[in-house]
Amino acid sequence: MRFKKPLNALLKEAEQTGEGTLKRTLGPGNLIALGIGAIIGAGLFVRTAAAAADHSGPAVTLAFILAAVGCALAGLCYAEFASMIPIAGSAYTYSYATMGEMVAWIIGWDLVLEYAVGAATVSIAWSEYLNKLIQNFGMSIPYEYCHSPFQSSPDGIHGIINLPALFIIVVLSLVLIRGTQESATLNGIIVIVKVAIVVLFIAIGWSFMKPINHTPYIPPNEGEMAFFHGQKSFLDYFLHDFGKFGISGIISAAGVVFFAFIGFDAVSTAAQEAKNPKKDMPIGILVSLAICTVLYVLFGHVLTGIANYKEFAGPGKEASVAYTIETYMHGYHWLSLLVTVAILFGFSSVILVMLLGQSRVFYSMSKDGLIWPVFSALHPKFKTPYKSNLIFLLFVGLFAAFVPGDIVGNMTSIGTLFAFVLVCIGVMVMRKSDPNTPRPFRTPWVPFVPILGAVVCVLMMAGLGEDNWLRLIIWMAIGFVIYFAYSKKHSLIRKGIVNLPKDPPAPIIHD
Repeated sequence: MRFKKPLNALLKEAEQTGEGTLKRTLGPGNLIALGIGAIIGAGLFVRTAAAAADHSGPAVTLAFILAAVGCALAGLCYAEFASMIPIAGSAYTYSYATMGEMVAWIIGWDLVLEYAVGAATVSIAWSEYLNKLIQNFGMSIPYEYCHSPFQSSPDGIHGIINLPALFIIVVLSLVLIRGTQESATLNGIIVIVKVAIVVLFIAIGWSFMKPINHTPYIPPNEGEMAFFHGQKSFLDYFLHDFGKFGISGIISAAGVVFFAFIGFDAVSTAAQEAKNPKKDMPIGILVSLAICTVLYVLFGHVLTGIANYKEFAGPGKEASVAYTIETYMHGYHWLSLLVTVAILFGFSSVILVMLLGQSRVFYSMSKDGLIWPVFSALHPKFKTPYKSNLIFLLFVGLFAAFVPGDIVGNMTSIGTLFAFVLVCIGVMVMRKSDPNTPRPFRTPWVPFVPILGAVVCVLMMAGLGEDNWLRLIIWMAIGFVIYFAYSKKHSLIRKGIVNLPKDPPAPIIHD
């Protein structure tokens, strides 16, 4: 039996105003900036070089395109849902209306990997780049106060606490408590600064590119060639050669750089705070994705054209962009400083949007009774879920302060891809179960687009390796314990209640 949240209840909830509801303050410009703010960050400045060095070489641009195709297909599905069901909660809410409570819980719990764990991971990278920036002025943060207790320097110094990572989490959480409009304004300023510097690097760096660095554009994979010529079994190829350059390297690189695209779906978590969600949500999602894809491809092309991709596995592994400028673009030290500043701005906006998204997903889950009421308590003045923000400040802050950034690795990407797959499936389910419901934005070519979107996302999940699949399974097992111990007993849907204070309970749909 599947307990599904009635669509008419969701639409009535979207129309509510006044006490106990989120304020509608975001226009299309805010939503586009929100998307760009989340997308351009750790992925562009860190994942580009890592994917090129380990998987694809100069063809990292093709990996960006493949990842963007998967995101665009899922984005079209997100846009239909966001315009049709303008409620906070993103994929969680959509899944609840289409595939039932169990799937909705899986997605809601899965999104913690994307937002909370992702915010902690990016905050750790923020700490590293802050230290690199102040080193230009003859200062540095002592190793033990910018690394976790599980890390040690080549000199044998052990970390104690990552204070800068904790600091940025605290500051941005307090900004979110102050109000969504204030958060969006700060994010808009950040977006303008970092996009300008990214464009500057592309424009200046173009003349420093060397054609030899793009030759061959797709580095060969000997094991892959042996497989295609029938000289090696698929299992042998998949276990030992898949993802190590060649065509499979592009697929694996797409999974790696996918982290760079996860921000656009965070736009949909703010649907209940958009002034005109039916019109503005598709604009915010698709326009931000399109702008960032163009910037990503150009940035990757220039970066691998200036420095050889093999260098990013050695001396250029950390701070790859700054390394490239300092080594090959003589006379542009000032640009290196600006890029480092842009990275800090970029990481800050990513953390901001991730923390926003996390609190809004748990806000929706709490309103449905699946998690504790504290997560939906709104501030009496600011109308923000301040208690939820404080709880995640503690959770994310502890992770940022005491856990190394590489522990989670690609868990954020695999969790997000899983959410995308279910959203793509959900569009097809909703077309069948509620064919007459108004859809201000309709996903084109259904079922072709949703099916292809799900296939591309599963393909990228496969490229992330068995370790990340295992971590995902363990995380989901923990979630199921909470679901069966608490959520099933307190679910409003299971009690025959729909959270509509001004209306009588709507009928519950279960099959």
